[in-house]
Amino acid sequence: MRQRTWWARWAMAPWRGLWTWLLWLPGLLLLTTLNSALTLIPVGIGLLLMVPVLVWARSLADLYRKEINKWTDTRIERPYLPAPEPEPGLMGLLHRLKWLVSDPATWRDLLWLTVAPFAGVVTAALPALLILYGAWGWLLAGGMAEVITAHGGQEWYGFVRIDDASAFDASVEPATAVLGTVFIAAGFLTGPKLLDVHGRWARAMLGPTEASRLKLRVQHLTETRSDAVDASAAELRRIERDLHDGAQARLVAMGMSLGAIEHLLDKDPEKARVLLAEAREASATALRELRDLVRGIHPPVLADRGLADAVRALALDLPLKVETDIELAGRPEPPVESAAYFAVSEVLANAVKHSGASRVWLDMRYNDGMLRITITDDGRGGASPENGSGLRGIERRLGTFDGVLALSSPAGGPTIVTMELPCTLT
Repeated sequence: MRQRTWWARWAMAPWRGLWTWLLWLPGLLLLTTLNSALTLIPVGIGLLLMVPVLVWARSLADLYRKEINKWTDTRIERPYLPAPEPEPGLMGLLHRLKWLVSDPATWRDLLWLTVAPFAGVVTAALPALLILYGAWGWLLAGGMAEVITAHGGQEWYGFVRIDDASAFDASVEPATAVLGTVFIAAGFLTGPKLLDVHGRWARAMLGPTEASRLKLRVQHLTETRSDAVDASAAELRRIERDLHDGAQARLVAMGMSLGAIEHLLDKDPEKARVLLAEAREASATALRELRDLVRGIHPPVLADRGLADAVRALALDLPLKVETDIELAGRPEPPVESAAYFAVSEVLANAVKHSGASRVWLDMRYNDGMLRITITDDGRGGASPENGSGLRGIERRLGTFDGVLALSSPAGGPTIVTMELPCTLT
């Protein structure tokens, strides 16, 4: 459970468990609406109601997963199969309904809505209910027992009977206070454990099955393969364009200059000397452009010295002050190393162009099979993948290797970009 202090964990767990249990309450209306939709299917109206009801069930389940992921150590992934392309009209609605009904996760959501109130009350909600029952014991000890007996009422608190016969028993109120204390202590002590138990139960109900996990994995691989093919094609077009517009054009011009020089050597040596100087300058420019092109494909420093030194060299070339903290005990595989390098290069370029930052902090570490890179700047913030293709390009590049990108960039800054790549070091 994500807590900074142990006492906050024990103090908050019962109430978080109660909150997660109460999330099923809208499900009562949902199940009632679903039952009405099923009965109205023969007249056609039920089909129109089914789609919004099932989508509502998914939204409620997503909120539940979010809360479980937030307050417990259990991670619940979305199990739903990829949605089809939206279609207009009645046929589009029927196709969407077919997609919802044919997904096993839909029926598991409905099963969760049915079972959640019973399973949740003995796990997530029980600690809070114990605390509230303990508080009632203290109220009885504080005078509520006298109010009950004064009006001829009676009740049991645990094994303590409160009625007219016990009104003058001096041991009743201390007994309810002691029992209340025991219930309150039991609620706080069992809160974190029962919340974790509830999280594991929720994962079994709402997490992906092996079949759906496999289908999602196939879908992910299909998308990343398509992205990799598109990226490779775009890279080849860029190289072809840069060669055609840059070095190739200069080499052609230099060949023409050399031909002219050949005819001018005897007739006009001075003019030939000028053309030689221009050809020499053109060759130097073409060589520089070729080096830049090679550096864009695979920087020599990356091949020679590895990711850590390549990123340090990249940071030194920026007009911003970049503080680097890099701890790598080896080198990732070359494809992963290249993807990480160009992702860092793109993020740093964005910081220079768009953030208005004066300082950047770069942290790179490797733990438990994961290369983790965090880049923070003190700029104006407001970065978003929707604002341009740069961050989306990084996501596609990392996604090819099952990597992920997380962005935090509130207005006013700071901007924090975190990238993770699964890999091994050699």
